[in-house]
Amino acid sequence: MTLRHSLIESPVGEVRIVADVEADADCLVGVYFSGGKSRADNVDGPRVELSEDDFLRAVARQLAEYFDRSRSVFELPVVLRGNEFQVSVWNLIAAIDFGCTRTYGELAADLGSVGLAQAVGRAAGQNPVGIVVGCHRVIGSGGKLVGYAGGVERKRFLLDLEEPAEVRESRLF
Repeated sequence: MTLRHSLIESPVGEVRIVADVEADADCLVGVYFSGGKSRADNVDGPRVELSEDDFLRAVARQLAEYFDRSRSVFELPVVLRGNEFQVSVWNLIAAIDFGCTRTYGELAADLGSVGLAQAVGRAAGQNPVGIVVGCHRVIGSGGKLVGYAGGVERKRFLLDLEEPAEVRESRLF
């Protein structure tokens, strides 16, 4: 297995996108912020090749469309690599619609126990496909912005980006 990656610029800084081949098809396996607390270290090394192939260009294009507010749904094959609990959390996160939020406790309740909220937070922090699997949409109780591997400033930026125009405009007055 040889992972391929590309570095792209975004309004929230440099982003590394990582692709692999699964079942003979390209898939996205990583989206990481430079300087963020992420599993990007797991993709550095001799088996990772810098690439500018068609698939990575398509990922970069969809991310650019997201940042310019012309895309709210990603249409990319994604493979989530983690343990069973992590993947179950990431799948719940992936189901959160653009512009919506859920709390760690709500996701924990979906998994069967509100007591799992901290474990959900740890799993969310290990999400290998940030932005595409929108872990920035998971917030603390009472609407607190906590626990984002890319940093709380990036989390706020992404949530503001997804806010409907009429809400953004009303906050200006």
